[in-house]
Amino acid sequence: MARTGYTLPVFAVAAAKAALVHLIEPTDAKQAISLDLLPGTADIPIHQVASLDASSALAIAISDPGDNLDLTRNTQIWAWVKLSSRGGESLVLEAGEGLGKTTTGEPAIYSYARLLFQTNLLPLIPPDRTATVCIILPEGRQLAQRTSNEAFGIIEGLSLLGTSGISQPLSAADHLETFRQDLQQKVKEESHLVFCLGSNGLQVARRLAIPETTVVQTGNWIGSLLVEAGWRGAKSVLLIGYQGKLIKLAGGIFNTSSHLADAKLEIISAAVVQMGGSMLAVQGVLNAKTADAAYRELLMLGLAETVFGYLAEKISQKSQDYVQKYADVSLKVGTILFDRQGKIITQDPAATLRVLRNEKC
Repeated sequence: MARTGYTLPVFAVAAAKAALVHLIEPTDAKQAISLDLLPGTADIPIHQVASLDASSALAIAISDPGDNLDLTRNTQIWAWVKLSSRGGESLVLEAGEGLGKTTTGEPAIYSYARLLFQTNLLPLIPPDRTATVCIILPEGRQLAQRTSNEAFGIIEGLSLLGTSGISQPLSAADHLETFRQDLQQKVKEESHLVFCLGSNGLQVARRLAIPETTVVQTGNWIGSLLVEAGWRGAKSVLLIGYQGKLIKLAGGIFNTSSHLADAKLEIISAAVVQMGGSMLAVQGVLNAKTADAAYRELLMLGLAETVFGYLAEKISQKSQDYVQKYADVSLKVGTILFDRQGKIITQDPAATLRVLRNEKC
């Protein structure tokens, strides 16, 4: 049976509470810290805790997301807590190394995480003191490079994000079934759907003011959900996704998980050839480490608009053909591609009709 775990904010709060408790009542023993998870409770093991001086302490927790595929597994979360004379708020949260910041410089600590900190720490802070909590993720900056944080304006590290403290493992089949059920409900009211690949796709859709009643999350199962949309009577689907993922469809890869196939640079290279680019351009793409690096290379060569415009149209056509083959129905598809920062880099004519002219594709 799959084992549940806890989300990253839980371990950050547990470490902070352990450091604060140690300041108030020092102890040499490692301990488990009880937390209110809003709702529910949990006892979180503390790896280490120690005083740094008379007014500050450091505690370390180790992330355990259960049986989820989570890149923060076994990551250390440090909390440095300092008590000082009350000069304003009782609790101040700061971002140390590896915890991301927003583009305005605020710590990437979102509403649920902040509420966890307040609920679990405020009752312990002496009335005449301010507790300053600095969360440090020693591996955070490196791990963030494997996420889409920059597309959300989160820089320099990971974020404390989420709406629950429980990390509930779901199998691939569970995830796909969840997306299918959402699609089945929405297509009853909306025959023109928008597929968003990942949470960064959702962010772009919101920026484009696309009604949430039309939006379906896909994860990596774009092919399966396109066929489902066709079966359920949808008339069109607008695909919105990070170009490094979505261009796989141009090569006939309809499950975009990198564990199954990753030919994005080869697909971009083939498009360069198709658009009359030189072998030097092809080599530049193949030598790139990421799809965004390949895009920048083509920008410098003046080929990006042509190549990625061609790829967007190719994605739409391949998707239509895929649905025709497996569902035996006609489904109109449009495509919008964006980069890691969430900036739209191209869209095909069908997408232009759908979004810019507010018409159905």
